[in-house]
Amino acid sequence: MCVIRKCAVSFSLMLASLSAYAELPASVADALKKVGIPQQSVAIYVQAVEGSNPILEHNSDKSLNPASVMKLVTTNAALELLSPTYRWKTEVYRDGEVVIDKLNNGNLQGNLIIKGYGDPNFRAQELWRLLMSLQQAGIKGIDGDLVVDKSYFAKNVGNGKSFDNESWRAYNAEPSAFLVNGRNTSFKLSTTGTGVNINQEFALPEVQIINNMKLNQGVCGAWRNRFSYTVSPDNNGATVTFNGTFSPDCGERYLELSLFDDERYAFYTFKKLWRELGGKFNGSLKIQEIPSTAIKVVEQVSDPLGYVVRDINKWSNNLMARQLLLTIAAEISGPPATEAQGGMVIKNWLATKGLKFDELVIENGSGLSRIERISAGHLGQMLVSTYHGAVMPEMMASMPILSKDGTVMGRLKDSRPNGRAHLKTGSIDGVSAIAGYLLDANNHRHVLVMMVNHTKAAESKNAQDALIEWVHQQP
Repeated sequence: MCVIRKCAVSFSLMLASLSAYAELPASVADALKKVGIPQQSVAIYVQAVEGSNPILEHNSDKSLNPASVMKLVTTNAALELLSPTYRWKTEVYRDGEVVIDKLNNGNLQGNLIIKGYGDPNFRAQELWRLLMSLQQAGIKGIDGDLVVDKSYFAKNVGNGKSFDNESWRAYNAEPSAFLVNGRNTSFKLSTTGTGVNINQEFALPEVQIINNMKLNQGVCGAWRNRFSYTVSPDNNGATVTFNGTFSPDCGERYLELSLFDDERYAFYTFKKLWRELGGKFNGSLKIQEIPSTAIKVVEQVSDPLGYVVRDINKWSNNLMARQLLLTIAAEISGPPATEAQGGMVIKNWLATKGLKFDELVIENGSGLSRIERISAGHLGQMLVSTYHGAVMPEMMASMPILSKDGTVMGRLKDSRPNGRAHLKTGSIDGVSAIAGYLLDANNHRHVLVMMVNHTKAAESKNAQDALIEWVHQQP
C-alpha cells in the first residue's frame, strides 16, 4: 500500500505517459506503418488556437531535429524583437577627395568603402541601384581600391564546412555582413532543336561554362540525376563543366551554385555593374573597417522585414535565415554578431513570453543542421502564442499556403484543406517536418506540428497529409 503523495506522483506520471503516447488517428498510423516508420520516431502536437489544451499529443516533449521548420522560430523572434518595419542599411563612404575632370565627371582620388549590415536580400539589382546613387552623387571614376567593411558580423560566422558533400551548392553558402545576391550563380538549362543550352541568369565574366550536355528525348522525371558538373576554380574565376543529358520535356530548369566566397562574388559583381554604368575602376579588393577619415556618401535601405520573411519561409531560404539570426544578435546584443549570441537572444525572448524551452538548440537558425533541436509541443505552444500576438499577420503571411505557393505548392491540391492552411515544411536526410496553422471545416483555426526523425523520414509525406486532413475534419 502506498502513501497518498507517492500514489499521486505515480498517477501524474501515468497521465504524462498517456499524453506523450496518445493514440494516433488511424489514417496517420496506417500511413506510417505502410512505409515502415515506427511511431516512436514521430512527434505530433495539435491545438486549437482558442483552446487551452492540445487535442492531440504524441511524443510532444521529445527533443527532435526540426530541419527547416526551425525557421519559424528565427523569423518569429525577428518579427517581435526587430518589428516588421525593420530595414537593413548598406552604406558607402569615400576615403579621398573627388576631383572634377574636363568632362565634368567626378574622380575619387582614394578608396571607395562599402559597409554591410547583413541585408539577407541584397540582390544584384540593389547593388546596381546603390552604385547608380553613387554616380548621381558625383563619383564616376575610382582611382583607389574597393574596401568592404564586414565588421557587423564576427569574422568566424559559419563553421567553414558545408552541410553535406555538395560544397558548391548554393544552400551551403555561409553568411556575411555584405552579402550580394546570396553569392549565388544560377545556371538555366533549356533546349533547342539541336542541343542543350546552359546560361547564367546573372552572367559574371569570371565564370566560364563548358557544355558537354546531350539531348535526351525521354520524360523529364529525375532530371537532376541525369547530369553532373565539375567546378575548377582559379585566380581569375571558375570554370564549370557540365556532362550528361537533359530532356526537352523539362522546359527550363535551374541549378544554383555558390562558386565564390562572399568577398570575391561581391567584388566581381561590383566591377561588372560599375563598368556597365559607365564608371571607371582598376583597383583591387580590401577587407577592413572604415577608417576614421572616411566620409559617408550614400546609404540605401532594404525592404521591410515583414516582406523579407516571406522569402525565408515560403521558399525555405537557408542563407537568408542565417543572416537573420546574426542580425538579431547584432541588433540586440551588439556587433560583431555571432550565431551563439543570436541563439541566446531567442531563448531569452521566449522566456519573456513564459516559454522555457530547455531542449532548444540553435546552431544557425535555418534548420540546415544536424544538431538543432526543439520539441513538437514547444514549437506548437510558440505558434499558439504568436497567433495571439501583434506580429501574427506578418508571421502567417510569410508561410506557404497549402497547395497554392512555396514549398507546399500543389500539395493536397484536390483536398478540402486546399488553401486553408499556412504550413512550413522542413526536410534533410533522416528528417521531415511540417508545422503551422490550419483552418478546419468549421472555421476554427488549429496549430499543427509533426516531426519525423527516422531513416525513412522522407516517406512520411502521406502521413503528414493524413494529419492535415484529420485536423481539418475536427468538429
